[in-house]
Amino acid sequence: MKSFAVIRADSSSKVNIALRDLVRYGHMSFDDSPKEMDPQKADNVLVDVMHTNLKSPCGSAAVVPLSDHASSAIGRLKKIHPPAHVIIVSPQHSIFSQLATDIDDLPEMDLCSHEDEDDFD
Repeated sequence: MKSFAVIRADSSSKVNIALRDLVRYGHMSFDDSPKEMDPQKADNVLVDVMHTNLKSPCGSAAVVPLSDHASSAIGRLKKIHPPAHVIIVSPQHSIFSQLATDIDDLPEMDLCSHEDEDDFD
């Protein structure tokens, strides 16, 4: 794992769509399955990585280890527009080691299939 993507959104359906968008349009590779993340912890990751105040808390969140280096993932992320806030966490961020330690204890995401995408509208 070279980096993490932390996905924050209002709902789990938007998190699911964003995860699929990272693969489909961002051409990112996951090292493992996406994991459910406590929304408050995802909010804390945003504050830690972006060095900014939280504007509004999220309702659903996930984290996924990426095979891509952070700089590559960020470049690809800029070209797509997922319906969620995606934070790329590199080993240079202080929170990276905590995510690496915690990820194995998090539950796997219940991902919806592509056919279910119309249900999100």
